[in-house]
Amino acid sequence: MNTRLQVLLTGLALLCASTAPAQQAWPTRPITLVVPFAAGGPTDVVARTLAGSMSKTLGQTVVIEQKLGAGGTVAGAYVARSAPDGYTFFIHHNGMATSAALYRKLSYNPLTDFEFVSQAVDVPMTLLARKDFPANNMQEMIAYVKANQSKINLANAGLGAVSQLCGMLLERALGVKLTAVPFQGTAPAMNALLGGQVDILCDQTTQTIPQIKAGNVKFYGVTTRNRIRALPDAPTLQESGLRDFEVLVWHGIYAPKGTPRFIIERMNAAVIAALKDPDVVRRMADLGAEIAPDSKLSPEGLQTWLKAEIDKWGPIIRSVGTFAD
Repeated sequence: MNTRLQVLLTGLALLCASTAPAQQAWPTRPITLVVPFAAGGPTDVVARTLAGSMSKTLGQTVVIEQKLGAGGTVAGAYVARSAPDGYTFFIHHNGMATSAALYRKLSYNPLTDFEFVSQAVDVPMTLLARKDFPANNMQEMIAYVKANQSKINLANAGLGAVSQLCGMLLERALGVKLTAVPFQGTAPAMNALLGGQVDILCDQTTQTIPQIKAGNVKFYGVTTRNRIRALPDAPTLQESGLRDFEVLVWHGIYAPKGTPRFIIERMNAAVIAALKDPDVVRRMADLGAEIAPDSKLSPEGLQTWLKAEIDKWGPIIRSVGTFAD
């Protein structure tokens, strides 16, 4: 064997020897999962439920860290700038897709500044009104809103919240313009609805099922394409006449750009294992959340879904002209 070939083979052997232990070593310390919304909110609940199970699979604690502000973009910018060493991840909902249209000066690109890990769960939305709202079913709701749009207000949980997007889609479907009433989060918006200060709210099942079952609100239907297990008797809004009306709160997990592929693959496997954990499945079912389909669980599946959501919501948002710096 000539000297040059020996040197090449020795170098390759050393590279393999040095790479394999490095790959085997991750993780050696706790992993941070950044949540862009307040503790106790829907995204936080999903994150904490997954984190407990993922910690067992990974052999290290998955720590939840809140980075609040600007509809999730503060957290997004933080993670995009973080070291791609496998110890910082990001969980975000639909806001990952809508931020580019909502914010004029977004400091990161959702499609190019992250590595994609996996989608996790889909959470249906529900259309509600205050308990004494005149309309008793969706047909009456459509007729009443069209006849009284100048008198009706529509609550949401703030700029970029899925409740705002759902409300915008409702206005578009009905051909009306209602008075928007933004709140700093889902909880105060729901409290205002329960107190009769606002008329209508579109919000996710993780928050609304207890109020629906207690009879504290008027409930008109779910925003999914099909009926859901948590509310099997509830019609979809599509069944009630709103053609192609579909809004889901979906949660994806991301890493800083450049995070090694073997870490992405291991994190993806940990997410999928968590989604098969009976305790996680039971908890998600109690919240009305649906485990994401297999087509969305791969890194490529999440990337494809995010691109489709950007294409869906961008034109709707820009047509309304809702922007923030």
